[in-house]
Parts: sequence; structure tokens; C-alpha cells
Amino acid sequence: MTIDPVKLDRLAEVAVRTGVNLGEGQELVITAPIEALPLVRRIVVHAYKAGASLVTPIFSDGEITKARYEHGADASFDKAAAWLFEGMGAAFKSGAARMAISGDDPMLLAEMDPTKVARVSKATSIAAKPAMNPIVGFEVNWNIVAYPTLGWSAKVFPDLEVEEAQEKLMDAIYDASRIGGDDPVQNWADHTVELKKRVKWLNEQKFDALQYTGPGTDLRLGLAEGHIWKGGASPALNGIVCQPNIPTEEVFTCPHAYKVDGKVSATKPLAHQGSVIEDISVRFEAGKIVEATASKGQDVLRALLATDDGASRIGEVALVPHSSPISQSGVLFYNTLFDENASCHIALGQCYADTIAGGSELSPEELQQKGGNQSLIHVDWMMGSDAVDIDGITLTGDVVPVMRGGEWAF
Repeated sequence: MTIDPVKLDRLAEVAVRTGVNLGEGQELVITAPIEALPLVRRIVVHAYKAGASLVTPIFSDGEITKARYEHGADASFDKAAAWLFEGMGAAFKSGAARMAISGDDPMLLAEMDPTKVARVSKATSIAAKPAMNPIVGFEVNWNIVAYPTLGWSAKVFPDLEVEEAQEKLMDAIYDASRIGGDDPVQNWADHTVELKKRVKWLNEQKFDALQYTGPGTDLRLGLAEGHIWKGGASPALNGIVCQPNIPTEEVFTCPHAYKVDGKVSATKPLAHQGSVIEDISVRFEAGKIVEATASKGQDVLRALLATDDGASRIGEVALVPHSSPISQSGVLFYNTLFDENASCHIALGQCYADTIAGGSELSPEELQQKGGNQSLIHVDWMMGSDAVDIDGITLTGDVVPVMRGGEWAF
């Protein structure tokens, strides 16, 4: 059974035209699992049709990744291909656009030593900074889309034969990515208009903090000084308007890394580095996680939090209504690109500079003074549901309903 080529082509076209919105004469750097080659081929076609000067794909393979953990010497787990990331960073500094294809098997490393996984993750995060900094600073247009690999499909639909599961996951990706109808590019234009309405209202409120209340959750989350709510297509610093995530249902901003207090419980599992972490529960004091538990993957979670000083603080807060199409589909994707768009969420680690007024011109130290977090990681996890209420707290202490029962209250 092969994936519907029409659906693949439409996804590729939207990724190029709406997602990264490739400019005439611009280079494109793509990273993808090798299984996603059919989608990458269609993306390359549409990229050259859009006027790309050069498209460079970089592939990964699950079996090759596992071979390192099964046979590599101990010193291997502290190594990363810095030369590769330096080359990618140079490409972005020269104006290249970035596209990533998501779809790795969420259970790929589930049986591997979590200490080794954490070491590799840390080494990679350090080496990747030249490639990640232009993305975090939104210097170039970039985009992430997904391809249903066999391992991922089997995890999402374990009761189906693997090829049937792959076809069903492709249908779910297609629907969540708003590719149906006569004009998927217009679908995204209309969707962005709706997201911008929410962005406008939130920015007008100038909240000082958000208060979350729900099962296992009682959290006051301060917002960074000069924070800006964002959502939908936005211009990168190079002037190109792009839609970084396909799909997306969120509006998001920068929390204050030192003004988060209380407890919060995850409402969905987190797939991270080839493992699944379930039933996350944490407690914050002055912005830092001081207690963290999980019913599954607790060692992976705690290793993640120990990555660096900023890994136990948060760099993003996002609001998503429970009625989002991804939530209503009932599908648990075990993939953050999708699951974060079914639920309100927060992200451990690095903040996005462009979610603070003038942030792209500030040094890391200046960002930190305004409350922006600094870290090698940026990991989203979900903490919203139809049982969670959110209030905005103004500078004068007034309480304004933002969400009730997981839905917008304004």
C-alpha cells in the first residue's frame, strides 16, 4: 500500500508556498527521516517551481541511530557533528530557508539507556546552536511538516496492520494540516485571520500573569516584561512571511522565567528522544521546577530537566482551545507538532526572542533581564483540557477570564 500521491503533493505544495513561503532565488535546507523521501521529493519539486536556487536535503535513519546506542563506545555519546550544524548555520546566515520533516518513531530509543540518550541530546544541543540560533531568533523563514513513517504509524494505531495504520495516519495528518478543500493555501490564509483576532485581544490586555486551575493544576504563570502574543503566519527578520508549524492552532508568548509558582499536571503523554513520558506532574517555585514526577519515563524527564540551568524553567506558554480540530479528532499523535495543537501547553527551556518587544535586537543577558529563559533545549508538553480554566491577571490585579472549560472566554 502506498500513500496517496495527491495528498503528498498537496502537503508538499502547502509546505513550500504557505509554510516556508520560499523566496525567489532562495536556498532551502531540508532535514528528514529517510522514510520521508516520497514527501521530500515532492517538496523539492515545488521548491524549484517556486524559484529555489538550490535545495539540500539531509536525511536520518532510525536503524543507524539505534546502532550507535547498541554498539558505540562510551565516548561516542558525548559527540555530535558540530561541523554539520556549523554548515547549516552558515547557510542560514547566507539567507537559506529551513524545513524539517517530522515523523520519527516515538519509541525508537525506548529500550536504550536513558543516561546515554540524555548525553547525546545534550551534546547535540550544544553543537546545534549555530543552526538553531537563527531559528530561535526567527532570522530566516522556516517550517515543520510531518510524514507518517511506519514506526510512528504503528504507535498511533497499534490495532491496525502497519500499512493500514500508515494510511490512516496520513489521513489524520492531512486533516489536521488543513489541506482539504479546493484551495488549501486559502484555508491557511483564513485560519491565520482567526488566530490573529485572538493575538490582538491578548496583546490589548497586557496581562502580568496567567492563573491556571484544573485537576492537579494550580499555577500562577508570570509573563515576561514586554511580552508579545503571536500566532499564525508571521514575518521573519528577512521579511518573508512564513507559517512555521503545519499544523498550528496556538497563540503563544514568553513567560517570565523567574515568576512561575504552583503545580501543574500534564494532560497528554510527551514523546521525547525516542521515549514516551506519561503523567508528568511538576511543582514550580520562583520559576524553577523543584519537584518532578512521571508514571513512565521519569528518568528521561529528570535527565531532561538537568540539561542545563534553564531546562527546569519555561520559555514559552501557548493557548489552544479544546475544540481545536486536532483535539476533536481524538487521535493521540505521540508527536509534539500535533499534540501541542490539541492542548494548551508550556515549553521547558529556551524562549523565542521575537515574543518580547525588540527581543531580536537584545543580547541573551538583556533577554534574561526581561524574563526570557535561556537553555539548550525547547521541549513542549501539554497541560490543557476541557477541565482547565485560565484567568488573566492585570498589572492592577484585576482578573479577566481567558478560558473556561478549555474554550475561549472572550
